[in-house]
Amino acid sequence: MKHLTAKQVEELLNDENQFLNIIDVREDDEVAMGMIPSAKHISLGQIESRMNELEKTKEYIMVCRSGGRSGKAAQFLEDQGFDVINMTGGMMSWEGPTN
Repeated sequence: MKHLTAKQVEELLNDENQFLNIIDVREDDEVAMGMIPSAKHISLGQIESRMNELEKTKEYIMVCRSGGRSGKAAQFLEDQGFDVINMTGGMMSWEGPTN
């Protein structure tokens, strides 16, 4: 599984030539406190039932609070043939903007 730090993801987001597909797998109450702008919320418990919303031709960066749940989601999706990256440190390491 591939990994990026929160800082690396922030740098990619700041590059106007990059478009990132970010999936936030935290629970509703966690997301309500703020998430990365442009991220899509699909909680870990919904990943399997909602993976039809994702395209295997795109790369996805998985995010959670600390990196554990996003790692599980990334591993599951990788096993299904998706191109995924886990953001290590999760939102606890995120210093960029939130919405």
